[in-house]
Amino acid sequence: MAQVLEFKLPDLGEGLTEAEIVRWLVAVGDVVAIDQPVVEVETAKAMVEVPCPYGGVVTARYGEEGTELPVGAPLLTVAVGGTGAPEELAEAAPGAAPTVAGADADAAVSSEYSGNVLVGYGTAGPAARRRRVRHANPAAAQAPTGTGAPAAAQAPAPARASVAAPAPAAAPAPVPASAGHTGPLPVISPLVRKLARDRGLDLREVRGSGPEGLILRADVELALATLERPVAAPAPVAAAAVAAPAGERVPLRGVRGAVADKLSRSRTEIPDATCWVDADATELMAARTAMNAAGGPKISLLALLARICVHALARFPELNSTVDTTAREIVRLPSVHLGFAAQTPRGLVVPVVKDAGSRTAESLTAEFARLTEAARQGAITPADLTGGTFTLNNYGVFGVDGSTPIINHPEAAMLGVGRIIPKPWVHQGELAVRQVVQLSLTFDHRVCDGGTAGGFLRYVADCVEQPAVLLRTV
Repeated sequence: MAQVLEFKLPDLGEGLTEAEIVRWLVAVGDVVAIDQPVVEVETAKAMVEVPCPYGGVVTARYGEEGTELPVGAPLLTVAVGGTGAPEELAEAAPGAAPTVAGADADAAVSSEYSGNVLVGYGTAGPAARRRRVRHANPAAAQAPTGTGAPAAAQAPAPARASVAAPAPAAAPAPVPASAGHTGPLPVISPLVRKLARDRGLDLREVRGSGPEGLILRADVELALATLERPVAAPAPVAAAAVAAPAGERVPLRGVRGAVADKLSRSRTEIPDATCWVDADATELMAARTAMNAAGGPKISLLALLARICVHALARFPELNSTVDTTAREIVRLPSVHLGFAAQTPRGLVVPVVKDAGSRTAESLTAEFARLTEAARQGAITPADLTGGTFTLNNYGVFGVDGSTPIINHPEAAMLGVGRIIPKPWVHQGELAVRQVVQLSLTFDHRVCDGGTAGGFLRYVADCVEQPAVLLRTV
């Protein structure tokens, strides 16, 4: 007889706690092999194909495309070791559920977390979790089973019919989810608790729509939208009849949500300051042209700027650091892991070149190209997007001269590079047309003062203007 195994959304590493289903790669009834990718998910850092550790027949899927699931939530079930047809395996699977979609997807996620001590229900076995999924009616779920069979099998037929029947026109007013509740509030996950806490929402005033009153993310978002809706003054009846147009709402999730969280945290925690300077990049551009004309792999401008940053950080290590707020210490880091901003169809990401200080200009050029292409294709890994110690942001590719970059938390500084364009410039005592670039440095004022930041930026500008000595080490 087939054994039905449940495959849950695995921990994808790097502190990721949730993922959005982008595309299912298998359907119910499909035969899958061990380690075959079954679903493509999007995390806050990358697109990932998730392989299933079981081989067999898919008997259930949990969540439609676009559904966001926390780590540990069920993804699918697989009948392993059976010899029958896929349909027979699905029917024979104890507790197997049909494909879950829409509101049922929330219930499926709730079933997993409602048996977890984090939501205040205590521990529960798989059978108890299955009973919570199968009952939209909490009263039916609480009915005694007597034989250990699923509660739905013993619920009276009229009760099941009443669940599907339309609700009466005059429904009773909602009551707080906490009414009559003792102990911890039933919340689907710590992420939902954090969302409510960060927005100042009292969960005791939220009515949970999940099984047994479980508070789902949708419940919290609805309560927040209600609280934040502006209170309008009484209007004439004729004016009230005209509905105002609703604006487009774009969910802050995936890469955009991660960027929003990181930038907000940076501006909240880091007392940043910015300094900038114009530099004559004519000699740097000429040196790059000469290097590429000599043959061999082409050297990118970004790689030369990266080499300059590495040398500057060796002279001013205060800017290759982070702040441990708990210990109230500045941690100066031994290696330079250089992040660089890359615009992709999924949004802005910051891939990281590990050990940039030990790389040549050719190696840096190749690594920048590899990471950029992987980011644009959505194939970059979470490991390639973490661990940076300093960020180089070439926003000149967007045709702008200057900016005040926001530090990539928890780093201590970011160098911004504007476009390089011909401008009037005094060169060797005479007015000339030169290739000029604006450089800007945003730094954490806790790790250093303006003198250090200015010294770093001036050294970078000097290397841009007179690269000959520096480039001998490339």
